[in-house]
Amino acid sequence: MSGKTRIYAYRAIFLLAAMVFASGPVLSQQISILLKGGHVIDPKNNINSRMDVAIADGKILRVAKDIPASNARRVVDVTGMYVTPGLIDMHVHAFHGTEPGSYIADGWDALPPDGFTFRAGVTTVVDAGSAGWRNFRAFKSQTIDRSRTRILAFLNIVGTGMYGRFEEQDVTDMNPVMTSYMITRLFPEILVGVKSAHYWGPDFTQVDKAVEAGKIANVPVMVDLGEHHPPLPIEELFMKHLRPGDIWTHTYANAPQDREVPVDENGKVKPFIFEAQKRGIIFDVGHGGGAFHWKQAIPSVQQGFIADVISSDLHIGSMNSGMKDMANLLSKFLNMGLSLNDVILRATWNPAKVIKRTELGHLSEGAPADVAVFTLRKGDFGFLDVRGTKMKGTQKLEAELTIRDGRVVWDLNGIAAPMWDEVKPVSGR
Repeated sequence: MSGKTRIYAYRAIFLLAAMVFASGPVLSQQISILLKGGHVIDPKNNINSRMDVAIADGKILRVAKDIPASNARRVVDVTGMYVTPGLIDMHVHAFHGTEPGSYIADGWDALPPDGFTFRAGVTTVVDAGSAGWRNFRAFKSQTIDRSRTRILAFLNIVGTGMYGRFEEQDVTDMNPVMTSYMITRLFPEILVGVKSAHYWGPDFTQVDKAVEAGKIANVPVMVDLGEHHPPLPIEELFMKHLRPGDIWTHTYANAPQDREVPVDENGKVKPFIFEAQKRGIIFDVGHGGGAFHWKQAIPSVQQGFIADVISSDLHIGSMNSGMKDMANLLSKFLNMGLSLNDVILRATWNPAKVIKRTELGHLSEGAPADVAVFTLRKGDFGFLDVRGTKMKGTQKLEAELTIRDGRVVWDLNGIAAPMWDEVKPVSGR
């Protein structure tokens, strides 16, 4: 080979390598699922435009315009649909069981998540304190280890968790050391925070115990402050007892006999609410069966007080009433005036940051391939609060496709499936 020929050969090799490098990983790794033509909304990465999403080996391989389909095993046409990270529902009760006398800890009111998550675009849930350090192992083996939904959890400051309202008053069972040890030494990959709830006492004892555990374990605390007579002042809670990054749930509840509410009797958001949010207190919707009222939510949104996280508080008391599912809940906020980007932010990247699981809630290359595909329906719809009163709306999200770790787990209309008469018959079937 002459010198000139050798130079030409080297140049050709260099150009070929440059082309492969410039094309990204798609050319060098086979795509298992390619979502083509959808409108991608990924608030963490500031993406809000038409793009394709390539998935390989259970991870996000690439998000870009016009990814070639030639290297994909399965191409799904999602034209006209919205593609988002899999939703994170930061407040559910999933410790389902049949323990006699129990409320939510291994009780009938909690729900096995897989039947209620994927069909709404949810791939990750966070159990909100159903179990405490005494019974968390049972919750893990019974539900967490058996579920396809990713389940994380807040550990209740009460050792027996939400066994019953009476047991939740036992101050001697509120053990910050044991709670923090279980979080940091036994299950740090699952436990993301501490929960305080349903305390009848006349002070902040339970909250302070939970915050003590949160400080030791370096995790946030979620507080359901209520059932106090007279109600405790929430300004004191936000400014003196909670830390920036701690969470107040059931933001739009309206039970002034049990808890102070953000919107006063004149329909105005109390000024200290905005100051608490600026301070870093996280406000969580926690819709549930009794904690979402239009009387609180609509004036709050109109005046600029919007919860940081949208969550369902999924349990038997909420699933078939005003809440229904996360897609329906997100639709409520769309019809109150939030943009689709703002709604998705509050159910993906915001909760991921709050629970310090920043590998979730986005479509970055290399992230777990948890993806939701939604249709935004237009029409005349009605949305209920927990009292059964209605707000009318013109748009509604419907989950078309849900992917968890790169596998299709929900396909409403078979958009990811082949036609029945195009599949080659399997021998013997």
